[in-house]
Amino acid sequence: MKNFNPLLLILLLTLVSCSTSIEAYKNMTPPLSLEKFFNGKLIAHGLFKDRFNKVKKTFVVKMEASWKENVGTLNEDFVYNDGTTSKRIWTLKKIQENLFEGYASDVSGKAIGKLSGNTLFWNYTLILPEENNHLQVHFEDWMYLIDEDTLLNHSYMSKYFINLGEVILSIRKIK
Repeated sequence: MKNFNPLLLILLLTLVSCSTSIEAYKNMTPPLSLEKFFNGKLIAHGLFKDRFNKVKKTFVVKMEASWKENVGTLNEDFVYNDGTTSKRIWTLKKIQENLFEGYASDVSGKAIGKLSGNTLFWNYTLILPEENNHLQVHFEDWMYLIDEDTLLNHSYMSKYFINLGEVILSIRKIK
């Protein structure tokens, strides 16, 4: 125990005690079904705030989603307030009743999603383009179904347990 650092222990206990379990939402309604909500055309409006709580970018995302058996495709087209654009295509796989995997070209490995009540917790590493290389950042998405047409997404972005910022997104089904 020569190298024991009590400050590190306090930091780790703080991180563990602050996290909310997805099971805490099991009785929340309306119940979220990814297959039902992410099906058809959707539009999202969002913003990115840095770790100092300053809004750095706003954006609009047009989405088209469909499912065939237990596999879904979510096609996202982003337009940012500075005029830049990007595209992401998710492949979603239902592994168990409340467990999903997700894959996209800018996601390292696979995303894991756990569903409970009206809430999805989505966990993955996103590869962000930088000038001369790529930055891998950890994302924790908390998605909450508000009503059958509205989902709110609050994402936390970090690297090495250091908060880099948040993404807040409102997603609406287009009828």
